[in-house]
Formats: sequence, C-alpha cells, structure tokens
Amino acid sequence: MAQRHGIANIDLHLVRVLHTVISERSVSRAALRLQSTQPMVSAQLKRLRELTGDPLLVRSGQGLAPTDAALAMLEPAARLLREAELLFAPQQRAGRFDPAKSEVAFRVAASDYLDPFFLPAVVQRIKAAAPLAQLEMHPLSAEFDYRRKLAAGEVDLVIGNWLQPPEELHLGRLIDDEVVCLVAEDHPAVRAGRNWSIERYLQSEHVAPIALHVGAPGVIDQHLAAQGLKRNVVVRAAHFSLIPLMVGRSRLVLTTGRLFCSRYAEAMNLRIVRCPVPFPPLSYYMLWHERSHAAPALRWLREQVRDAAQALPPEKR
Repeated sequence: MAQRHGIANIDLHLVRVLHTVISERSVSRAALRLQSTQPMVSAQLKRLRELTGDPLLVRSGQGLAPTDAALAMLEPAARLLREAELLFAPQQRAGRFDPAKSEVAFRVAASDYLDPFFLPAVVQRIKAAAPLAQLEMHPLSAEFDYRRKLAAGEVDLVIGNWLQPPEELHLGRLIDDEVVCLVAEDHPAVRAGRNWSIERYLQSEHVAPIALHVGAPGVIDQHLAAQGLKRNVVVRAAHFSLIPLMVGRSRLVLTTGRLFCSRYAEAMNLRIVRCPVPFPPLSYYMLWHERSHAAPALRWLREQVRDAAQALPPEKR
C-alpha cells in the first residue's frame, strides 16, 4: 500500500524535475532549464528524496554527484517523459506534425568543426517554420556522452564527423569536405608550396581539437595512425572556433575541412594550403537513435538539418 501511495503522489512534472536535476547535477542549472526558481526546485528535490528514500544528489568536491540509485532512474525517467510526449500529442499519434503550431522542444548536440554559419542556418530554418518550437543546442565534447544521451532520449540528434560512426545508431550523411591546412600568412608552408613534404608537415607544430572520447585520437590523428604516421601536436583546444586566432598568431598548423577554414581565411587573412598527406573526404553526419526514428517531429527536424547542409553555397560544399 505504501508503494501505491508513493506512485499516486508523483506527477509528470516531478519526473521531469527528477530527470533534469540528475542530468544537470545542479539545482540552479536545473531551475534555469525548467524555467523555475531554485527554491522551488529544491523543494521538489526534497519531495523526490522522500518518495524514493534516496538522497539522489550528494556533495562531491565543489559540486554535486548523482547516487547510483539516481543514475539508475535516469533512463526510465527519460523514457517515461518521451512516452508522455507521444501519448499527449495528437499529431504524433496520428503520424502528423504541424511545425507552425507545435511547441515541441528539440535537443541537438553538434560540433563546431563544420562551416561556422551552418548551425545558425539550422536554427534560422527551424524557427522560421516552427516559431513556437524550442531548441537546446549542446556542444559535442569529450565530456558529452552522446551515445548514452541518444539512447536515454536526452538529445534527439547529434551532428559531427566520424571516420566510422557507431553502428547502433541511424545516420544521415550531410556533406563531404576536403581536408586542408590552415596557417598564418607567413608560415613556411606558404612559401614552400608544392615542396611542403609529408616529413615537413609531420614535424611542424600542430593544433588540434580535443577528441570526443578521452584518450582516443581525433579523426585526423586516427587516419594518420592507420598510415603509420604521427604529427607533432603541441596544442589541444576545447574551443574549436578559437583555433584560427591561435593559428594567426603562431606557427601552428590546423588540419581540418575546407568549409571551416575558408570562412576564417577570408575574415582573418589566413592561408589555406594543401595537406601533403592524402586524406579521404571529411564526412559529416547526423546520428539518431532507433527510439526516435519514427517520431514525425524528429523526422521533420532531420529534414531541416539536411536541407540546411544542402543549401550551403556550391563552393562551400
């Protein structure tokens, strides 16, 4: 009877609070996401602790960490929230989606390795067709476990580049890009031209983004390693959009796609040079989980992302 009484006192919003607080590991950040106040979320967390008989979040260093019980509740809570969206959305049940009227919330995780104007174009396209929609744009980083979050329904779509995307996920190829190098105007590679050899490339000082998985090589280093090669990476940066500034003020070499480099080369008087090492095209994908594969709203979201990629100027594709 006590268990029934507990279930009877849990509403859907309380489940959302549970999921958000555990995901954010912060009452203040959870309050911002829930568009609530910190005292109100604290009170709801207290109620959840009473209902579950578990502290859920405990002090860890200067922050909070979820208990084992809380982590075990995360996926069931996400599943319940997703099922509730389908249950109470008539358009979803009927297999239709009307973007002009929908108040759907889309959650997208993306790297900024592509054209820096690409994600703003995605947002512009979505908001033009679905003015009531909300978007959460998450950075794709080493700390962001996108496979778990897709499986748990915490994000709807992931956009990035992989040599071999995870096999358990659906994928849609967006664009292929040429691998080039971005350097300062007075870098030796500019003067060397065709004489810039593989050996000189590998010996140069390189800057690279931090890989999506801790301890794992990025796409460029992964390909080099497969060829038995290793470059001299002296700087690794979490903020990819700041790397061109580093390149312009140093002898660093950035190896990435032409799309990204061309935007910054034009704006900052940097130079794009060929990469002496042969690379296959850099392929960008969107990834999603089977759980969201048939949802009409998320099919529409994927169409908007695909159309934004196809709308890039021909010289940028």
